Amino acid sequence: MKISNLEFSNNVFLAPMAGVTDIIYRGICKEMGCGLVYTEMVSSKALYYGSENTKELLKVSKKEVPVAVQIFGSEPLIMSEACDHFNDNSEICLIDINMGCPAPKIVKNGDGSALMKNPKLASEIVKAVKGASNKPVTVKFRKGFDHDNINAVDFAKVIEAAGADAITIHGRTKEQMYEGKADWDIIRQVKEAVKIPVIGNGDVFCAEDAVNLTRQTGCDGIMIARGAQGNPWIFKQINQILRGEEVTLPTPAEKIVVAINHLEQAVEYYGENRAVREMRKHISWYLKGIKNSTNIKDKINRETDSIRVIEILLKYKEDLVEL
Repeated sequence: MKISNLEFSNNVFLAPMAGVTDIIYRGICKEMGCGLVYTEMVSSKALYYGSENTKELLKVSKKEVPVAVQIFGSEPLIMSEACDHFNDNSEICLIDINMGCPAPKIVKNGDGSALMKNPKLASEIVKAVKGASNKPVTVKFRKGFDHDNINAVDFAKVIEAAGADAITIHGRTKEQMYEGKADWDIIRQVKEAVKIPVIGNGDVFCAEDAVNLTRQTGCDGIMIARGAQGNPWIFKQINQILRGEEVTLPTPAEKIVVAINHLEQAVEYYGENRAVREMRKHISWYLKGIKNSTNIKDKINRETDSIRVIEILLKYKEDLVEL
């Protein structure tokens, strides 16, 4: 797949997810065959004012490069100024503008999906960022703001005319958040309306979903969000099925091994206390659907020591083999 002058090994990408797609998990997904990973969403204002927390979000590892950075905001000048942080950074390959986040604290400031109600401002932002960036610029947005304002097709045309190199569309409205079923037909309509690459997003939880999304929409790429939580194997599986190969599923033991590896990397990077807290949700996702996992997750959620968490996981792995 190509976006402007960039060519990727495959067209299956990891979506930016706040509190999920950090430097550790992005690396794991890249090793599993993800074609491109995105940073967590970064505030353009925070970049402008030199926030230390924001600088941490932009750290990347060698195993995941090149990386796409996603920024959000609603002031064209400040959004364009953010490009100064990336133009000379060879680890960052493109800038993605978030116009789809449905979080209330983002929307109330006029950012994220609120921009779908103001296509003129959205166009000005794209033009400003495009003019300041020496890297490709893409935009991620939704079906519309709510049921009465479904404007993805027209919005896509505006974004394309403003100079965007590619777009990603999530098949839900802001009002839906992550509930209900993603509308893949709106992705098809957007794909048919523009000439730039279109990446489809929403309700891809297995390899077969990716095939169906591609067939139904004709999209150029696939972006995985919740389907990748605790399931980095999904990238390998989608690539297998798209190549016509047999899809291989991880065993419960393999899931536990990767969970432990993830925890160990997190401890090394973040330190004991933060890593153990942050990993609780990841471990819960890794263990989802495995026999007798509820009690194991409850035990882990009470632990503050990574060694103890690993001991619980190893014992669980042994018990599963004996079942």
